[in-house]
Amino acid sequence: MYVCLLILCLYPVIGAFFWFAGSMSYRFFKTNKRDDNWQEIPEDEQPLITIMIPAHNEEVMIEETITYLFEEINYSNFEVLVMDDGSTDQTPEILAILRNKYPRLRTVRVTKNKGKAHAFNIGMYFAKGEYILSNDADTIPEPDALMKYMNFFMNARDLNTSAVTANMDVQNRTTLIGKSQTVEFSSIVGIIKRSQTAINDSMYAYSGANTLYKKDFLIDVGGFRQNRATEDISIAWDHQMIGAVPRFAPNIVFHMNVPETVRDLYKQRKRWAQGGTEVWLTNIKKFLMYPIRHRYQMSMFVDSTLSIIWSFFFMITSIIFIGTMAYFVATGQYARIEKSVLMALIFVAFEVLAGFIQLLAALILDHHGAKMKYLLFAPLYMLFYWMVNPITVVMTFIPALKTILGFGSGTWISPARKSLQDSKK
Repeated sequence: MYVCLLILCLYPVIGAFFWFAGSMSYRFFKTNKRDDNWQEIPEDEQPLITIMIPAHNEEVMIEETITYLFEEINYSNFEVLVMDDGSTDQTPEILAILRNKYPRLRTVRVTKNKGKAHAFNIGMYFAKGEYILSNDADTIPEPDALMKYMNFFMNARDLNTSAVTANMDVQNRTTLIGKSQTVEFSSIVGIIKRSQTAINDSMYAYSGANTLYKKDFLIDVGGFRQNRATEDISIAWDHQMIGAVPRFAPNIVFHMNVPETVRDLYKQRKRWAQGGTEVWLTNIKKFLMYPIRHRYQMSMFVDSTLSIIWSFFFMITSIIFIGTMAYFVATGQYARIEKSVLMALIFVAFEVLAGFIQLLAALILDHHGAKMKYLLFAPLYMLFYWMVNPITVVMTFIPALKTILGFGSGTWISPARKSLQDSKK
């Protein structure tokens, strides 16, 4: 009992050092990574790639994104397929104009908004390419992205590669929240994916904003689950449960917009938390019944299990701590308040130290240290986001359970967008 409590108390610290060790293993011991070793593919040998953009009310961003893809991408054999998922703004009119300008642009109109996964599943059968790049309407991949992506599918050892997900970079850094997420997306997410790749080529989630899928593997798992909060997390687990291999490519960079208000950030994290719990609930029976069969994904399952349990532990102990402090104040036991607060601060200091080491390693490894200047925003990330995560897990556990029981919905509302020019101001 005491050992379990100790593990729960130290879980964030242990986790931070675990990701740190994993990232070092990736950096120094991973032998088949292709971070900086890629080659140009001759035009006549380039496989056809369908860049699919699921869009719902994206009038602010859609023209800039499509224009960039056709005019800046260093790859010849691709098409752009926009899945207009019941847009009620000017998105259809903008797409009609762009079709006249770019012959390789195709659009499919879904009359009623039924969600990103539903739109993607329909588009999958309209896509001409053997490979499909999922590209959000506010996402800009680097010019060499497609060329680098295809390098992960060229060799015999890549036959079982289901998808390759790229490295995220935040482009709207005009606010404190945006700058703080630069630390998270550019480094923390990257270091966790490096660690997962180093352990056994596993991965909790693809990036829904920019991932290149092999279409055959999308069909093999029946496409995206349409009633899930996060289709990118769900399909990453579905692929691995059939023995397919995901790849992380830190050398491929794409730029995306992130929430710039606390309200939008909280909504995003609630969706992520619910999606993570949904895949855990979906697969828990498979791991418990067939642990040997799914041994290569067991680390994901164990960590997800501990994360959910720790979230409830954090919430319960926080409530108990606050209640105890209130009781001590009411009864005048100020010495005990001082002692309790001091012990809590010691624990927080260990968490911050572990998190800082993880952050520092992440910023050094990611983009060759180009994001080191954002280390100043690390304390905000550690103190704020670490508290948001367990809260959202607890708050969305019942909705996730309802989804697994058949009451989920995949409909979506696009967040407030800014144009690329506005994001860079």
